[in-house]
Amino acid sequence: MIEMFGLKNCDTCRKARKWLAAEDLDHRFHDVRADGLDAATLQGWIDAVGWEVLLNRRGTTWRQLPDTQRADVDAASAAALMLEHPALIKRPVFRAGDQVLVGFGEAQQSALGS
Repeated sequence: MIEMFGLKNCDTCRKARKWLAAEDLDHRFHDVRADGLDAATLQGWIDAVGWEVLLNRRGTTWRQLPDTQRADVDAASAAALMLEHPALIKRPVFRAGDQVLVGFGEAQQSALGS
């Protein structure tokens, strides 16, 4: 089963959910804002893909953070920020077996569909 993590109002997440259903892939959606996200799950993602891949620096949530929080971000501070502000996590995040995929491009679709 594919676990998909994201936000229910995110356009990319909605597109990914529709694609998973159309491909008839067994999946479960987890809204990181409404359902929460534990530190162990986030750390597993960081270990798998790196915090730099997970941290969304292009969104409004990042731009609204004070400069002091955005300066000198490292693994520990990035993890704390993503737990406090789930919208800072690039979306969607897929967990399929021991594989963690971030985003919804052709590479992710190919990996999920195989």
